[in-house]
Amino acid sequence: MPCTTILAGRKATYDGSTMMARNEDSGGVQFTAKKFITVNPKDQPVHYQSVISKVKIDLPENPMRYTAVPNALNNEGIWGECGINEDNVAMSETETITSNPRVCGADPLVKSGIGEEDLLTIVLPYIHSAREGVKRLGSLLEQYGTYEMNGIGFQDVHEIWWFESIGGHHWMAKRVPDDSYVVMPNQLGIDSLDLADAYSEQKNSMCSEDLIEFIENNHLDLSMKGGSLKKNKNFDSRAAFGSHTDSDHSYNTPRAWYMLKLLNPISINWRENYTPESDNLPWSLVPEHRITVEDIKTVLSSHYQGTIYDEYGKYGDHSNFGRYRPIGINRNNFLGLTQLRPYMPKEIMAVQWLAMASNPFNALVPFYANVTVTPEYFSNTDGNATTDNFYWTNRMIGALADAHFSTCASHIERYQLMIAAKSHEMLNEFDHQYSKKDVQKYLETCNQKISDMVQTLTLDTLNKVLYEASLGMKNAFSRSDA
Repeated sequence: MPCTTILAGRKATYDGSTMMARNEDSGGVQFTAKKFITVNPKDQPVHYQSVISKVKIDLPENPMRYTAVPNALNNEGIWGECGINEDNVAMSETETITSNPRVCGADPLVKSGIGEEDLLTIVLPYIHSAREGVKRLGSLLEQYGTYEMNGIGFQDVHEIWWFESIGGHHWMAKRVPDDSYVVMPNQLGIDSLDLADAYSEQKNSMCSEDLIEFIENNHLDLSMKGGSLKKNKNFDSRAAFGSHTDSDHSYNTPRAWYMLKLLNPISINWRENYTPESDNLPWSLVPEHRITVEDIKTVLSSHYQGTIYDEYGKYGDHSNFGRYRPIGINRNNFLGLTQLRPYMPKEIMAVQWLAMASNPFNALVPFYANVTVTPEYFSNTDGNATTDNFYWTNRMIGALADAHFSTCASHIERYQLMIAAKSHEMLNEFDHQYSKKDVQKYLETCNQKISDMVQTLTLDTLNKVLYEASLGMKNAFSRSDA
C-alpha cells in the first residue's frame, strides 16, 4: 500500500513519549473503509490462513489482547495495520517499499508468503518489546517468505525499531535514535546499517543471520572502500538494497524531503543541499524543536503547502501543481499514531490516536488502548456511506471540502483545532481522575465520552461544509440573478 510513516524517539518528543505514526493509503483508485477495534484473546485465530496468498500459519495459544484498525470489509483479509497490545507494545504495518533488480533476482518474492494483510495479526499479540517484534517478524519472514517488500515499525515505551524486508526472505532493522525522528515514504529508507553491531551486541542494528553471505554472494555491496563486512559499522544499505528510479523522484523522495523540511526548516540549507528528488536524504534527524502530536498530524496531512507544488495554492506558476505526490491525498484510509507515555501508570500509558479518510480534512482523536471494546462510532464501519460512523462522515467532509477548498478551509481548520484542544483537555481530565479500580470499564467510559464529543463536532462540520458546497453548485440561481 502507498503509505507514509514518521517515528519519533523519546527524547525528540514534547513529553518524553515514543511516538510512531503512519498513513495507510489505498492503492490505485480505491477507497478502503476502516474501523477501530479491540481483538480479545478469544477472538484471535489459532490456525491462521491468509486470504491473498493462502499461506497457513499455526499461531501460539497465548495471545494478548490488542487494538487494530482493520478493513471494514473482510473480502481481502484483515489488514490490521496499527495497534497496541496489553503489554504496551505497538506495531505499525506496513510501509510498502521498493528495491532493485539485483536484490529481487537474488531473493525473489514468494507468492505464497506473508504480507501486509497478515502481519499485525501474526506478530503483535505475541511480543513483549519492540525488539521481540523485530525478532518474531524476522523469523516468520525467513520461514514463510513474503510476496512484497515492506517497512514495519515496532515501539515500546523505551525504544522504536524500524524493520525493512529485503527480497523474499531477508531483512534488516535499525533502532531510531532517542533524540531523533525518522521519515519514510514508499521506498527502502535505512541509509546505513551497522553490520558489526548486528552480528554482535545488536544495540542499534539487527538483520537476518545470513545477510552478509547474501550481500557477498550476490555482489550487492556498492561501496568503493571494500574491507570486511562483519567489521563494517556504516554499510550503505540504501545503495545495496534500495531503488533510485524516476518514479521514486516523483512519488517517494519528495514526501521525505517535505517532512524533513517541515521539522528542520532552519538547521539545513535545503536550497543548496537537497531537492525533492535527492537520493541522499537523511534517514533520521534531530528535530529543531520537540515533536508534538499536532506536528505529526500536520506532517502526515501535508500537500506541499508553502511551496510551488501545493495543488491548493492560489498564486504563482501553476505548472508545478501535481508534479509530486503529496502525503495528504484522497486515498488516505486512516492515520494511526501510537503514543506510549512513560510518566503515566502502565494501565493508562498507551494512547492510540486516529484520523479517518483524507487527512487534509479530518481530525486526530485519542483513545486509551487498554480496553476490551471500542466506541461504536469508530467500530461499526461497513461498505455503505453513512453519518453513523467516523470514517464515512470524514470521507464526505473531504470530498465536499476539496472541491470548495477556499470557502471550506476555515471550517476544516476550526474543526481540527477544536478536536485537538478538546482531546488534550479530556485526556488530562481522565488521566487525573484515574484510579486502579475497574480499569477497563473506566477507560472504555472515557473513550466513549471522547467519541461522543467527536461525533457532535464532526457532524457539525459536515453541515457547514455541505452548506458551503451547496452555495457553490454550478446550477445556483435566484430571482435577484435575473
